[in-house]
Amino acid sequence: MYSESCAIDIKNVSKAFPVYERPHHRLVQMLARRNKRRWYNEFVALRDVSFSVPHGETLGIVGRNGSGKSTLLQIICGTQTPTAGEVNVNGRVAALLELGSGFNPEFTGRENVYLNGIVLGLERKEIDDRFDLIASFAEIGDFMERPVRTYSSGMYVRLAFAVAINVSPDILIVDEALSVGDEAFQRKCFARINKIRESGATILFVSHSASTVVELCDRAILLDAGELLAIDTPKYVVSRYQKLLYSPADKVASIRDAIRNESNSNSAPTDAAITNLSDSEQDGQAGSVSRDVNESGERAYFEEGLVPKSTFRYEAAGASIQDPHIETLSGKRVNVLEAGVEYEYVYTTSFERAATNVRYGMLIKTITGLELAGSVTSWSGEGVPYVEAGTLVEVRFRFPCMFASGTYFLNAGVQGCIGEEEIYLDRWLDVAMFKVIHEPGKLGTTIIDLNIVPEISVHHTSMAHT
Repeated sequence: MYSESCAIDIKNVSKAFPVYERPHHRLVQMLARRNKRRWYNEFVALRDVSFSVPHGETLGIVGRNGSGKSTLLQIICGTQTPTAGEVNVNGRVAALLELGSGFNPEFTGRENVYLNGIVLGLERKEIDDRFDLIASFAEIGDFMERPVRTYSSGMYVRLAFAVAINVSPDILIVDEALSVGDEAFQRKCFARINKIRESGATILFVSHSASTVVELCDRAILLDAGELLAIDTPKYVVSRYQKLLYSPADKVASIRDAIRNESNSNSAPTDAAITNLSDSEQDGQAGSVSRDVNESGERAYFEEGLVPKSTFRYEAAGASIQDPHIETLSGKRVNVLEAGVEYEYVYTTSFERAATNVRYGMLIKTITGLELAGSVTSWSGEGVPYVEAGTLVEVRFRFPCMFASGTYFLNAGVQGCIGEEEIYLDRWLDVAMFKVIHEPGKLGTTIIDLNIVPEISVHHTSMAHT
């Protein structure tokens, strides 16, 4: 039974489309409905999908091309009907599914604003009151009075987004539309999406950008071949999506099974497993660890129990990353760092197969998976020309610890060419972690601490006496 505590409730939804080999088969099928013979093949876009979205949640939807994401969103919006299953939506829906969908190309921008506003349930007076806000956000100037067929794709999405976010939606659905605008407009869109989130609206967000899904969403689902493979934290779902995305074609079926079984067994590591460290781990107070400053003045130290529970390795292809860790510049292994000090992130790579154009990389992320900083040893085409099988290579990334106190995670990867195609030879997510010591007196208020020095000057003014 549908609960009004849910903004969206999807139960056992399937969607199949008929695919006709020849155009006239469609007519033959219409005329022969009582005949048991089918004149078409079925393409199943969704298979028995079930999930619910509470009011106020931001849900990310990820999946490879053709996985059923857009079909699912169209069913939620009501522009497609499911072949089977039940869909319940509670609230006004504003959607950005395709560029300019719902626009009449012969109408001006102004006319399309009113057309879309009415479709979304606004009265004309309400559109009148919001028109200036919509025009200001869209930033298309005099083109507002021109037919939208004369618009660029960027202008389309500006206007469509401006309408969608100004109808005060209870549910906002965004399907990759924000990838079209320039960076400044994208930032403005994300800022407005955050404002809509804070107002309590529900958001469904489709994107191929892993960092955006992790940063923006509360949960995420993974669709593949019309099947819901996983629903969990964004960090967990995105890692499985990337595993599927970069896997060889002959491995996809087994990886799909592994993700499905892992999800069904409820054994998947989640962000809670990362954040629910013991009190001693959170405080950095392992009993056997000494925090005293050593002879060289270093306050960083190594804590045995500081090991990620979310480590994830992609399938290796001829190389193996070993022993990723952080060292002080004097060579001491540490994982609890002092802010404002330089360290080196170190790992070795052994090569089982010869490779060309070899490059190495690293990435530092927050607990939620927000990507903070990273580096590669070279750009594509400029890597080490040739590495023989049996070679062991050490790579070091020197970095200043400019992070506020907290816990952070490290990725490691090596790319190269086996044959002519550049691939990941080995790649690890959350392969190591570190903490940054709290420094009393530090005034930084965000994740990156630039050691900003504030200064206040008070200027007194003299008042003339009469």
